[in-house]
Amino acid sequence: MNQTKGDFWSTPLTSSAIRSPQVRLPEMLLGYFIGPFGALLSSGIFTSILQNYFTDVLKLDLAFLTTLQLFSTILIVAANLVVGQLIERTRCLAGKARPWVLLSALTLSVSSVLMFIVPFEGAAKMVWVGVAYNLYYAVAYPIYNTANSTLIPVSTRNSQQRGALASFTNVAGLGVMGAGSMVFPMLVSFALKEDQSLWFLTMLAVAIFSALTIYLQFKFTRERVTEETRGQTAQGAQAASASLKEQLKAVTGEKWWWIVILFYLGFQWSGAMKNGSMAYFCKWVLDNTFFGSADAWGASQSLLGILGAIPMAVAAAFVVPLSNRLSKRIVVCAGMAVGAVGGVIAGLGNGQIVPVAIGVAFKCLGSAPAAYMILAMLADVIDHIEFKTGIRTDGLTMSIYSSVMVAATPICNSIFSAILASSGYDQNASVALGTAAQSAAARGAINISYIWVETIAYVVCAVLIFFFAVEKNLPQEQAAIAARHKNQEG
Repeated sequence: MNQTKGDFWSTPLTSSAIRSPQVRLPEMLLGYFIGPFGALLSSGIFTSILQNYFTDVLKLDLAFLTTLQLFSTILIVAANLVVGQLIERTRCLAGKARPWVLLSALTLSVSSVLMFIVPFEGAAKMVWVGVAYNLYYAVAYPIYNTANSTLIPVSTRNSQQRGALASFTNVAGLGVMGAGSMVFPMLVSFALKEDQSLWFLTMLAVAIFSALTIYLQFKFTRERVTEETRGQTAQGAQAASASLKEQLKAVTGEKWWWIVILFYLGFQWSGAMKNGSMAYFCKWVLDNTFFGSADAWGASQSLLGILGAIPMAVAAAFVVPLSNRLSKRIVVCAGMAVGAVGGVIAGLGNGQIVPVAIGVAFKCLGSAPAAYMILAMLADVIDHIEFKTGIRTDGLTMSIYSSVMVAATPICNSIFSAILASSGYDQNASVALGTAAQSAAARGAINISYIWVETIAYVVCAVLIFFFAVEKNLPQEQAAIAARHKNQEG
């Protein structure tokens, strides 16, 4: 995607609507909230309900799902690394990440509906699902997610503004997770059920909405850091396009980079295990008679989703100011500790919806700082590495970040599928019978997957992030980078 005709990115349809050198509200709202919300909506739905759709609607074999999702992980990681390098080497007026955001308006929206067509039966159905699954997770999603993640570090060097943009983007991501865990399960349990045509029409509407909002994101973003390199000398240009080997050496030699990546690995993968098992937990572990019927699992899941979303929504108003005052490290570490306490409360609830809901609320409140600040922390590390080495590693770092994020769902779902199979999970059990419809082993496995895996991960993550001190000298390092660029331009 190197620029050969300068006119394309200067047209009214393809030029950026953002002119201000500072980040303003329209850019935050349209470029970093509404755009990502629409783009990630299908992913939020998939995270919450796709595994349940595969096992309980399409009745796909659990061994097939385990194999598919593990194999897909290889393609997903490879695709993210490739996309990251393509972004790093993109040179055009629109920037290096924004052109790929525009491309994903087509690829992401089209691929998101293919798993809901399924025109075949038997082995052909499994082939169709396998191809459609990988078109979404190993092609379309890496293109969007890596480009979207890269926008934060290249948007501005102002650390506080980056924190605000990261917060907006992650609020959008959490919003789609809320839609996937609160609204969609009720829609499934009361309307869609096992009607394939209704599933397709619903996801088609989501795909059209995604395409429109991704275009809005493209229009209302700007890569100010990328623009810094346009007037540089050959030396500066060479540094900006360092080889993959040089980038790998730069990131792997930095301890702060390892800390934040390992932190995110534990945070994201344990969350994926929780999200993938949530519908099963609400179906077979929770006492749904709270809502008057043993098969009211959709209402229970929506309640847990709401009680998880409210604390995170409230926290959005405080996380950025507290992080600016106390540091991201302290706020995120404290949040992980609160989340771990919430997990213990939920675990001790023993399937009773009131204590479980209280525990989930505390757990989500504690996870808010990490969810909102992770991209800002990565951006700080990228600037720190640039200060030390003179190399920008946006594409590589964000492709690894995206790999961790995207691979979490298939890997954890494949693990969960294997857990279900080994615990004797009955795919044909009647929901109306409540918890008695599944064996004690299956219910125990689901309970561990939904509550305890994430709780333990939060303890580990709190310890990791306690040692993350990249912010201490960041303002001085950014000033040195700016002076270096100025000298190169001269």
